[in-house]
Amino acid sequence: MLGNFRFDDMVEKLSRRVAGQTSRRSVIGKLGTVMLGVGLVPLLPVDRRGRVSRANAATAPEGVDPRAKFVPQDHDIQSCDYWRHCSIDGNICDCSGGSLTNCPPGTQLASASWVASCYNPTDGQSYLIAYRDCCGANVSGRCPCLNTEGELPVYRPEFANDIIWCFGAEDDAMTYHCTISPIVGKAG
Repeated sequence: MLGNFRFDDMVEKLSRRVAGQTSRRSVIGKLGTVMLGVGLVPLLPVDRRGRVSRANAATAPEGVDPRAKFVPQDHDIQSCDYWRHCSIDGNICDCSGGSLTNCPPGTQLASASWVASCYNPTDGQSYLIAYRDCCGANVSGRCPCLNTEGELPVYRPEFANDIIWCFGAEDDAMTYHCTISPIVGKAG
């Protein structure tokens, strides 16, 4: 009981000293500065190298360095290393009854997209790809890919592939199914 009295007395003296040396405005100003600083934390860049390294290590062929950059090919469109899939994060619609440019039957095309510039090894040109999610059916689970070439953090949503873009669809079409990758035009 005597210990509680000493602690209470010490806290009271400290509180009175602080109150005597500071004004309400300075406390509110410092509190505002702290709140602004906390609000800016999500805007800091995010280092995703660990996640990419794990994803590449899981899919890298024997003898290939899993830290190697995306090496595009142009013959197997259901493969994650197909050149149009350089920044895809999801399931390839071609594996689920759709194509590179059309959603599978029973799904709807999301109204928004993210973009990336992908290199076509056949003609040596880079093309702007608009990745668009197909929504309205359960996740296909076929041909899952996690490629991050050119991806930027979420505060630049037009270049962030971690967002499910079905949010603008009708209520029954809010579920992600797969992603298409149509060419918008030449990059550059």
